Amino acid sequence: MSRREGYCAIEDYAAIGDGRTVALVADDGRIDWLPIPNLDSPPPFAALLDAVDGGRIELSPVGDYEVSRSYVDGTNVLQSTYSTQTGSVRVTDSLNTGVAGRLPWAELARRIDGLDGAVTMAWRVVPGTCLGIASPWAHNSIHGTVLRLDGLTLAVRTLGIDGAELTAKDIGGTFATALGSRHLVAVVGTEDEPLPLPDPESVDAGVDRTVANWRCWSEIVTYDGPWRDDVTRSALALKLLLHSPSGAIAAAATTSLPENLEGGKNWDYRYAWVRDTAYTLRAMIRFGMREEVHAAVAWLLKVIRFNDPLVNVFYTLDGEMPRGTEQSDVPGWRGIGPVVNGNRASGQLQLGIFGDLFSIVRLYVDAGNLLDAKTGRLLAEIADRACDWWQRKDAGMWELEDEEHYTASKLGCWQALDCAVHLNELGEIPGTPDRWKAERTLIRNWVDEHCWSPERGTYLAYPGSDGLDAAVLLGAEMGFDTGERMSSTIDALRGELGDGPLLYRYSGMQKEEGAFVACGFWNVSALALVGRQDEAEHLMNQLVGLSNDVGLYSEMIDPSDGSFLGNFPQGLSHLALVNAAATLAG
Repeated sequence: MSRREGYCAIEDYAAIGDGRTVALVADDGRIDWLPIPNLDSPPPFAALLDAVDGGRIELSPVGDYEVSRSYVDGTNVLQSTYSTQTGSVRVTDSLNTGVAGRLPWAELARRIDGLDGAVTMAWRVVPGTCLGIASPWAHNSIHGTVLRLDGLTLAVRTLGIDGAELTAKDIGGTFATALGSRHLVAVVGTEDEPLPLPDPESVDAGVDRTVANWRCWSEIVTYDGPWRDDVTRSALALKLLLHSPSGAIAAAATTSLPENLEGGKNWDYRYAWVRDTAYTLRAMIRFGMREEVHAAVAWLLKVIRFNDPLVNVFYTLDGEMPRGTEQSDVPGWRGIGPVVNGNRASGQLQLGIFGDLFSIVRLYVDAGNLLDAKTGRLLAEIADRACDWWQRKDAGMWELEDEEHYTASKLGCWQALDCAVHLNELGEIPGTPDRWKAERTLIRNWVDEHCWSPERGTYLAYPGSDGLDAAVLLGAEMGFDTGERMSSTIDALRGELGDGPLLYRYSGMQKEEGAFVACGFWNVSALALVGRQDEAEHLMNQLVGLSNDVGLYSEMIDPSDGSFLGNFPQGLSHLALVNAAATLAG
């Protein structure tokens, strides 16, 4: 275990979820992150960002132990086996789901099975301050003590455990396991509504139901090619980030995990980015999923229509326009701040999202679905806007402060118009596409003339720049370039931005942050698409070996030691893996 000053390494967490929120379970048995009721709610358990007052749910053997863990096959239910000098136990962690899908309350179940010998286990439920905005307190109700803070009501349910220790703010105790014994520690919670108190036996049975529910879902993952286990785990990780009440897809499960150990590069990723939604839907369509794909497409188009025909960079999980940012007065992971609620990129112009939006719709239609008339008219309007706006400078895919004519943004506009022409030819969007075709050609010619460096044999980050940008690799998947220029660009990017199998996002980032996991997998896809299959397979084998012990990735990895940086689990990392594997498999 790697806990220092109360903080666990990011790579030592596993994630469980219920379609509404996500809990992070450390390898020492502590749950250090659990927002309730939603992923973007203020978290009552947030020791991930505030070890002293953030809140946690502890469960581990007393004394020294060794631990091994894995997910139950085909599920997001975690099993950890703890071995001590006196015996061993298995802890099964589940955010329970119901008979008809997610439960209308949060229900965390921690089942403890004695495997051999006897083990003394210690547990404690310690709510925190919701990142500095609330003070928890214990309330003696007619049905026992409950914990309250900031509109939340939390109850602890136990099975086979007597003599809980109560304080003014938390509940805990100890118990002993034996061969074949079964215990349970569970937390149920609601926000601003009554709290159900399920029988402990019902919560325990809910673990088995949740396993069955996850397996039923994972059986629809139709991928049967190489790296199947890695692809299936990534699909399950992506499913954790799908907000079932709306259909939105969160970029990551956390906020403010640092991209730089010196601080200052901390962001909130508990929002639905149009870009990430596009890539996730590509993966889901490849898996043969229907419900999630339709929910996400319908949600996104309704949100765009409601807010403005101009596509925003990202939205809240409920479909609202993001508000400003605020900083919490807490230390942050290992004291590296700031801790941020909100994301300042919401007001930026990012032209690449035109391509992201149209790629979503094209994938949806090509998978055998139809658009409604209002959506068709909306998309025609957005295509017309892309014809004008592609000539503007923007913040680029990486949400930079300096606006430039970023090459990757021009590729996104080209993709939007290419998809618009395709959709028009299918009769799915109205209009006369002559202008779309003409502007598509103009964009290609402009990129060829201004963004290509014949001296260096690579596409540049933007005209006149000395730097390179790994986002240009996405031009291969778009179909913009799968020829010699893209192949030469791959070599240039690996030479300047590569570190082992990983890539940094763009020039200069080696000194500022970790290598960006998704870029490595984009490199795999691009290699395959330009015909360098053997190199792509070799690189893929290297990258899948960089996940943590349960197959999850954060946003970035420090190439020097393999440690994780950035928010976790990161959807873009996992969907890049999925698409790389599917591209290699043809």
